[in-house]
Amino acid sequence: MSSSTDTFLLDRIRNYLASQGTEWEEKKMFGGYCFMVDNKMCLGTYKGGIMARVAPEEMPILLERPGAEQMIHGGRPMTGYAFLEPEAFDADADLNFWIQQCLAFNPRAKSSKKKKK
Repeated sequence: MSSSTDTFLLDRIRNYLASQGTEWEEKKMFGGYCFMVDNKMCLGTYKGGIMARVAPEEMPILLERPGAEQMIHGGRPMTGYAFLEPEAFDADADLNFWIQQCLAFNPRAKSSKKKKK
């Protein structure tokens, strides 16, 4: 477990997913931990915050919430991904809100193609 990974945050995410009866798999990714639901990235810890995969059409409203911003990778905005600063999920109700947004979009999310070696 890297020192930048907040084990308390990981436990909070795990506890909420378990309370919803959600089955998930964890993978080390991007220097943090990715929570995979139905073999698709649902959310993950990233650079002291959370990378949340949400419905692209909901982004304008979701980005109005405190601590939420558009996820940028390689200088480009990532469609359907929000980066959450700690203020966005310090309160359990806020963390639960974001996880619920991720879980709601997950059935519509496309799984990434497996890279052939």
